[in-house]
Parts: sequence; structure tokens; C-alpha cells
Amino acid sequence: MQYLAFFLQSEPDPVLVRHIAMIVLALIPIIILVAIAIVMVPCWFILKKAGFSPWLALLCLIPTLGTLVLLYVLAFAEWKVVPAPQLVWQQPPYPPQA
Repeated sequence: MQYLAFFLQSEPDPVLVRHIAMIVLALIPIIILVAIAIVMVPCWFILKKAGFSPWLALLCLIPTLGTLVLLYVLAFAEWKVVPAPQLVWQQPPYPPQA
């Protein structure tokens, strides 16, 4: 309630403004690190599974252009993985031979 009263009054308390600014400045780097992790971790695993160096996920640190370049690399490059063998279900001989 104290913060709500802060925004409603005409002349804010300088000490309260300083406290709010310190809280915001402490939270911004944490939010940025979480956002980077949310984007980089999936890119890291996708690049590993596609046969590329997972260090290419560092391109995600460049906000728009790096992620866009990484998407185009993944979309149009030849993936260096071997396709998984297809399991074919075969019906057992009937009648069962003993």
C-alpha cells in the first residue's frame, strides 16, 4: 500500500524513490539473465541434436539479428545426423511353430 500511496501523492518522498530505483536496478539484470537462458538453452539442445556445435547458441545473445541468423542456419543447412531406423512391425507366423 505504501507504493500505491507513493504514486497517488503529488510530491514523492526522495528516499522512497531511491528505494524503488534500487529495487528496479537490482531486478533488471536478473530478468535479462532469465530471458537469455529461456532462449539459449533450447537453442543449445537443438544445435546439439542437429549435429552442429552447440556454441552457435551464443548467437542468441545478439537480440534480433543473431537469433534470426541461427534460425536460417538451422532451416537451410544440411543436418549432420543419421535418421533413426524405422521400426517395422512384423506379424508373427500363424499358427505358432513349436
